[in-house]
Amino acid sequence: MNDERFRKQLEFSLELDKEKNIFRQTHLSGHGRNENDAEHAWHMAIMAWLLREYANTELDITRTMLMILIHDVVEIDAGDTYAYDPEGKETQKERELKAAERLFGLLPEDQGKELRSLWDEFEKYETPESRFAHTMDNFQPMLLNDSNNGDDWAAHGIARTQVEKRNEKTASGSEAIWSYMQTVIDKHVAGGSLKSGC
Repeated sequence: MNDERFRKQLEFSLELDKEKNIFRQTHLSGHGRNENDAEHAWHMAIMAWLLREYANTELDITRTMLMILIHDVVEIDAGDTYAYDPEGKETQKERELKAAERLFGLLPEDQGKELRSLWDEFEKYETPESRFAHTMDNFQPMLLNDSNNGDDWAAHGIARTQVEKRNEKTASGSEAIWSYMQTVIDKHVAGGSLKSGC
């Protein structure tokens, strides 16, 4: 065993534990507490495996799941940026790039490069795997919010146009899932938890 390599792997493993302390705006189903980033990633990864048949194209599901599991690791340093926070969005990229350098830099070079490459792939939104991972990243919180009567949207005064803007590329990963998501949006506009205007 390479002691230095093992030390770095354990250091990164412990650093990952901090992701459990990054809480999101989304609430757990059953009107539970706020979800944390680690729960979000785990839930998305399982959903990706379950729903892979609805991807627009064939994909490497193992690669997709690993991409999903590490996509929010940067929020350990950068914090969670709420999907509908325009001010936070202005500095998000810079904060997350800085975090990626530090966090993936903790690993042995080969593993750091591999995970950083996956993270970059997710961010670029160009491969079938990254597009489907993004579909899951948008669908998973919507699924939870729908199960809670749209309360997270209502609490923040979110409008249909904001949800549609956030999901403008969702169909590139799965047209079928985006079609279902549109019915969810319609339902919550009709029910009042999503504003119909801007």
